[in-house]
Amino acid sequence: MNYVKTIRKKIGHDDLILIGSNIIITDSSHRILLQKRANETWGLLGGLMEIGESLEETAIREVKEEAHIDIAELKLLNVFSGPAFYFTLPNKDQIYVVTALYHAKHISGELLADGFESLALDYFDLESLPENMEDEYKIYIQFYKNYINENKSI
Repeated sequence: MNYVKTIRKKIGHDDLILIGSNIIITDSSHRILLQKRANETWGLLGGLMEIGESLEETAIREVKEEAHIDIAELKLLNVFSGPAFYFTLPNKDQIYVVTALYHAKHISGELLADGFESLALDYFDLESLPENMEDEYKIYIQFYKNYINENKSI
């Protein structure tokens, strides 16, 4: 069941609060995994919570769907909300997003873009990220950069 589609049928384009998870996945060189999304922009893996899921379960499911890998040992880095997370989408849907940002300490499996939500998957150095990223993901990645600079580890 897709909760958002069900609710949108009832409320149209009106404001909707959406809760989700995004995940920072790094390789042994401390590069960050990004996905090229269907709209041709790069961003973090993650997505919206479905009824009955925890935020951690949302993160695990979304990574499995988008990249065909398993993640474990999630560390909650922050929860984001506020005016910077209110958006009007190209289809005129209005959303207010509350997002939990996790770091996955353990990954297994072989990366494989699903061809739908993820057109491509690649690791990027934190200092040379792709230009075509949405502001929301830039906020999360900047928070992560500050976090590791302050804490020296994850």
